[in-house]
Amino acid sequence: MIDEFLAGDLTEVEAAVRAAAAAEIMPRFRQLAADEIVEKSGPHDLVTVADRLAEEHLTAALTRLLPGSVVVGEEAVHADPAVYDALGGDAPVWIVDPVDGTRQFVRGEPGFCTLVALAHRGDLLASWTYAAALDEMAIAVRGRGATLDGEPIRAGSPVPGAVLHVAMSHPDYTTDAQKRALLGLRTEGFEARPCGSAGLEYLYVALGEQDAVAFNWEYAWDHAAGLLLVAEAGGAQATLSGAPFRITGGNTLPFTAARDEATVERVLQALRGGA
Repeated sequence: MIDEFLAGDLTEVEAAVRAAAAAEIMPRFRQLAADEIVEKSGPHDLVTVADRLAEEHLTAALTRLLPGSVVVGEEAVHADPAVYDALGGDAPVWIVDPVDGTRQFVRGEPGFCTLVALAHRGDLLASWTYAAALDEMAIAVRGRGATLDGEPIRAGSPVPGAVLHVAMSHPDYTTDAQKRALLGLRTEGFEARPCGSAGLEYLYVALGEQDAVAFNWEYAWDHAAGLLLVAEAGGAQATLSGAPFRITGGNTLPFTAARDEATVERVLQALRGGA
């Protein structure tokens, strides 16, 4: 079933992602009322009516395109954490972040995107990263490469020995051990900055415009689409232990995704030095 779907016309998935953004997200961009914004766990964890309605829209559309599939969406998991368990099940799973970069969306900034990935038994198969305010669509299909607006993209490699530009989790919002590890990137040879939308940070790596990302959280909706995009653009990824990142969880954090294997190793060495 899943192989036949991937061999078919995936433009219907792209159309579904664009339709959800057009119907539920963009009409509310810079138009949100105060009562349409809610703090989930604090001021850095926001949700809006656009997040909820876009996820509902995508859930209906994507499961209709692939009968028997299920959706693991950020808002559905917030309502019922047991939904996350589907990542380890037998059914194909759509992993959805309706508005990645909600803080930027709330501030009226264009640096947000909609993330959709298709996975089966823990393996990433395809992904869509749609920056609606910028009208940019990045797509990756396992074994077939990555594109931005239909044009192939490659991450390439940094100049050997060059200062590495890295977007990373804010070290204050983590455990003491992970904070020490992330601070390893505040050293010579690195130019680190706080990350914005995780999905867009992965896109910048896939385009070769940024050398790496380093994150200390593992929610699949933030990382699944971007990890496949970077991989299909020729990049690499690994957790602090050196093992690959697993979307089903249980990873040794922080982890990194980068333009090539050598850059992954440089970032890991810095993270281990900080730890």
